[in-house]
Amino acid sequence: MNLSNIDLLDLPNEIILIILRKLNNIDVLYSLLDINNGRLDIFAQQKTFTNVLNFVNTDNISLIDRFCIYILPRIRHNIKYFILEPVFMERILLAAVYPNLTELKLFNFEQQIASKYFTGQHLTCTS
Repeated sequence: MNLSNIDLLDLPNEIILIILRKLNNIDVLYSLLDINNGRLDIFAQQKTFTNVLNFVNTDNISLIDRFCIYILPRIRHNIKYFILEPVFMERILLAAVYPNLTELKLFNFEQQIASKYFTGQHLTCTS
C-alpha cells in the first residue's frame, strides 16, 4: 500500500471549511488566528466562526487572555451572540466594543452577581 502525507493546506477550501465547522468556534479562532498563515486566518475570521462565541466551560486563563487581548478586538464587528459564565463575563465584555452584539446568554449566574451588574450604576449602555 502506498502511503502519502497530505497537509491540511493541500486540501481544497471547501474540505477545510467542512472540517473546521465540526470544531468548536473558540477552538478554531484560538488555533488559527495570528499563526502567520493568511489562508487559515481568513477562514477563522468568517462569520461562521465569529457570530456566536460560547465561553461556557472555558477555564483556561491563557485562552481567555489571548481572546481578550488579540482575538476579540479583531473580530468584534462580527460578534452577534455571547454565551458566558460570570467568572469571565466582565473581562470579555470590556475587551472591545461589540457594535453588532444582540444576544447575551448567561450561565451559572447567581442573584447576588446579577444584582451587581444589573442595578444602579453598574448598568451602562452605549450607542
